[in-house]
Amino acid sequence: MMTKPPFEQVVSTHGATVLRVCRAVVGPDDADDAWSETFLAALRAYPTLDDDVNLEAWLVTVAHRKAVDIIRSRQRRPVPTDRLPERQPSAGPGEDGSDVWHAVATLPDKQRQSIAYHYLAGLPFADVAAVLGGSTDAARRAAADGMKTLRRHYGAPIRGGRR
Repeated sequence: MMTKPPFEQVVSTHGATVLRVCRAVVGPDDADDAWSETFLAALRAYPTLDDDVNLEAWLVTVAHRKAVDIIRSRQRRPVPTDRLPERQPSAGPGEDGSDVWHAVATLPDKQRQSIAYHYLAGLPFADVAAVLGGSTDAARRAAADGMKTLRRHYGAPIRGGRR
């Protein structure tokens, strides 16, 4: 029988992965809020969690739900009509990875989430499917389609040498 590690250890072990997932799903502006909401909800549920649960998969599931909540709340926010201040880039194009995050953000939801949960969180496709509520094959296909789009965007060769 396994016992759960202290929650502080869970945060230090999985915090960076959850932040990467949140950033990929909701974008850099809301990632910190999604991360915080994820760990607040996880802290509340942690005492009743089974000892043998896959903590990383469980945290990604919680992060997914919090990210969906943030995405839904964005749709209800008023859109300002006055002129917005210009954002000054802190680095040249691509130097801070923002172009990658922008490209990921333009993917359809299932593709973006499948890529985030599999490639950033390291979850197997069966766990990705459980988080997203679909089949393993559908999660694998969504991630493959998203990666194909990203490779095309960056001019990287697609399997078999095609572009």
